[in-house]
Amino acid sequence: MLIHPWDTARSDEDWRDLLTRHDFGELVAPGRGRDLPVVVPTHFAFAEPGTVWLHLARPNPVWAALTEHPRCLLVVTGEVTYVPAEWNAAAPGADPALGVPTSYYATVQLECDVRIEDDPAGKAAILRRQLAHFEPDGGRTPVSATEDPDRRLLPGIRGLELTVTGVRAKFKFGGNKPLEQRERIAARFTQRAGAGDAAVVDRLLRAGDDCPISTK
Repeated sequence: MLIHPWDTARSDEDWRDLLTRHDFGELVAPGRGRDLPVVVPTHFAFAEPGTVWLHLARPNPVWAALTEHPRCLLVVTGEVTYVPAEWNAAAPGADPALGVPTSYYATVQLECDVRIEDDPAGKAAILRRQLAHFEPDGGRTPVSATEDPDRRLLPGIRGLELTVTGVRAKFKFGGNKPLEQRERIAARFTQRAGAGDAAVVDRLLRAGDDCPISTK
């Protein structure tokens, strides 16, 4: 993934915050000697400083790839929106027909070591972690490895514990553009009010603050 200096995370807190707010991503398992990796859309629970828990159905084709090579990427994309060419014209009065369209987005790629969990008690613990994350006020009885119906259902899944060994984070929000240009684009987002626009506005206005080549 190409990451320009102006698209980098300000700190580890940036990408960790994205993972706490966006808990659905794609697990990419390369395996060994495969033509293409196995890619699995999945919810997950992330805990600092760098552990991820999730579970998948036992018939999932990802298990063979993870057994061959216990490494994976977890790819998570947060705020995303499209910037029309006219909006991205470089300066006031510039010909909108010559503008260059672009996309703004936040994304994190976690490089992970993989541990497959098949012990019933271990799988129950993973499910409890996920429920605590997704349903903190839920009324679901804690998952049990010994009591029905959980005892009967647990053999149908396998758990995963991912240990983060590397992070690639990209926050592409016009950090190389002058503040005036970013303000004009932000105003367009506010007016359009499309899916994803509001979430991008604040990031767009702050994008150049820590950029080493900011032109604001």
